[in-house]
Amino acid sequence: EQPFVAAFKELKEGDLVVHVDYGIGRYEGLTKMAIRGVSGDVMVLQYAGRDKVYLPVARMRLLQKFTGADADNVALDRLGSGSWERRKKAVKEHLLKMAAELLRLYAARKAHPGHSFSAPDQYFHQFEADFPFEETPDQARTIADVLDDMQSKEPMDRLVCGDVGYGKTEVALRAAFKAVLDKKQVAILVPTTLLAAQHHRTFAERFKDYAVSVDSVSRLKSSKENREVLQRAAAGRLDVVIGTHRLLNSDVSFKDLGLLVIDEEQRFGVAHKEKIKKYRSQVDVLTLTATPIPRTLHMSMSGVRDMSIIATPPEDRKAIRTFVLKFDPAQITEAIRRELARGGQVYFVHNRVESIHQMEKFLKEQVPEAKTAVAHGQMGEGELEEVMTRFIDRQVDVLVCSSIIESGLDIPAANTIIVNRADMFGLAQLYQIRGRVGRSRERAYAYLLVPAKTPMTKDAARRLEVLQSFTELGAGFSIASHDLEIRGAGNLLGPDQSGQIAAVGFDLYAEMLEQAVHELRGEPLSEVVDPDVNLPLPAFIPDDYIPDIHLRLMFYKRFSQVQNDDELSDLRGEMVDRFGEIPDEVDNLCEVMALKADMRRLRLRGLESGPGRLVFALGNEAQLEPNKLAGMVQRSRGAWRLTPEMKLVTTFDAQKLKQPQDLLVETKRVLRELLKCETERYLKVEGIGPKLKKH
Repeated sequence: EQPFVAAFKELKEGDLVVHVDYGIGRYEGLTKMAIRGVSGDVMVLQYAGRDKVYLPVARMRLLQKFTGADADNVALDRLGSGSWERRKKAVKEHLLKMAAELLRLYAARKAHPGHSFSAPDQYFHQFEADFPFEETPDQARTIADVLDDMQSKEPMDRLVCGDVGYGKTEVALRAAFKAVLDKKQVAILVPTTLLAAQHHRTFAERFKDYAVSVDSVSRLKSSKENREVLQRAAAGRLDVVIGTHRLLNSDVSFKDLGLLVIDEEQRFGVAHKEKIKKYRSQVDVLTLTATPIPRTLHMSMSGVRDMSIIATPPEDRKAIRTFVLKFDPAQITEAIRRELARGGQVYFVHNRVESIHQMEKFLKEQVPEAKTAVAHGQMGEGELEEVMTRFIDRQVDVLVCSSIIESGLDIPAANTIIVNRADMFGLAQLYQIRGRVGRSRERAYAYLLVPAKTPMTKDAARRLEVLQSFTELGAGFSIASHDLEIRGAGNLLGPDQSGQIAAVGFDLYAEMLEQAVHELRGEPLSEVVDPDVNLPLPAFIPDDYIPDIHLRLMFYKRFSQVQNDDELSDLRGEMVDRFGEIPDEVDNLCEVMALKADMRRLRLRGLESGPGRLVFALGNEAQLEPNKLAGMVQRSRGAWRLTPEMKLVTTFDAQKLKQPQDLLVETKRVLRELLKCETERYLKVEGIGPKLKKH
């Protein structure tokens, strides 16, 4: 589904929306209204002071659902007060500064020659063939992107965004192997000690049949062992070094570093990020993240940040069944026993270190046959490593742990996760924690426990509701757009963005960012033109054709975003397929949307009909060649005329139009004439208005 569209599936009365021209309002529902004597669907939007806007559904292109931090405390805009325009202007100025910085970094990297790696050889293809799974299409495309980047002359800086358990590590393994084949060293930077240990195991296992040396520095080793690892790296006797931010210390050096892989960069502090920045213009950098980035943002970042998204799940992967339950010993016991009965393991997440041992004692009493262990971040390194190793080796059935397991741990036998006080976690964090299970072919279960007696806050209830509804695979992208803190955006663009996002809503923010990038690159900038088409025809989706109001809204939104005849024909075909033969009103809606698509191409502002005439509002941006248009007006012998208000009026014989549909046929004929006057697309025509007035 297109960005913005999916949100309309979930639009409920009372939700906040953003209109490009009027600002933030509240959606009050869909109603029928007669406009020029013709009934149609309009959306009712309420603004401050109980002012209302009735928006015809054909103009939904200008409307988006408001997504931003703390939606409960957002003030509605007051119509005509100018505050919305001022806010938009401030956000635009801010975005231009930010986009300029992003483009500067991008250009600096492109200008700085890096190492150009050789093309994959037979030996590399052998390593690829050893991958025990079938690559998913997204994974294969991402690997190809990374290898292309590595072979180019500029240093790579690619972000790979993939849902939890979707095979990002294999992308890093291939990049690392390519670097080692070219006699370069690889550093892998991870946020936690546990993840360093896991990557060490994964890389060592995958490289065991090849002459690639792998080691790691971490708190789990003695300082003597760490020193030896770093000495080997400095002398060039070690190919792949894995570690936490310890690798960023000034005493760490490499003989010939060629690739830096960063796992979950947003988990590092500001000082560490500054150090990482220095590497960016010198070596190839590959960043992996499971914090999903909304598609809208991905689109607006294209050309500023190289990004690959892995959104297809591995084959045989099943969605995680998610339940929100009140804390109940009987249900907890049943969930644990059900997992143990099928030979699996359980995570029990209890994020309070001071009472974690009491919780373990409680679980032992409930399920005496289960072997339990405790893991949290305040344990000594050796102890933590020993517990995790026992869990991986299946000597532990139930791991009672803090949220330390949030980052990327991959234990395929663990397929039930129980999260105590789930109401205390953020949405993206819960999503990551839930992603620790469901990493094999087994069906996984997640139980989110909330207190039996204490009521939850409104926000917590909403977070859990969202998580429960997004159980399908790859839901991370929906979660990201939904995440009330929009963490993905803050991570990608810097922490000071949340205020800007809150000012205009997330989708409009992403759109404005895209425009800022175009503007700074000197590319022709076009504001959104949404022509207003006023024809006396009933053009709407009848309630009895699509009874579900959310589905109706979603189709209206999709109609409003149609760009060409092919898209319209696909949408039409889908409706016939799902709901049966199209009624006349929907037929008219399709025709009106086709007219709007052509008018958008010509950047016309509006169209209305009167007795025996059609009036087109041109505006200053009309993509019409002045000379061609003047010629057409002269040749028409009075059938066309151009008014000083920049309106193009054409007359026709109203007697010949017997049916309402005949007006559509006539309008299409007239538009075809106008399309012959279209500006050559590659010419940047400015100030057409004054030139036209001279003719």
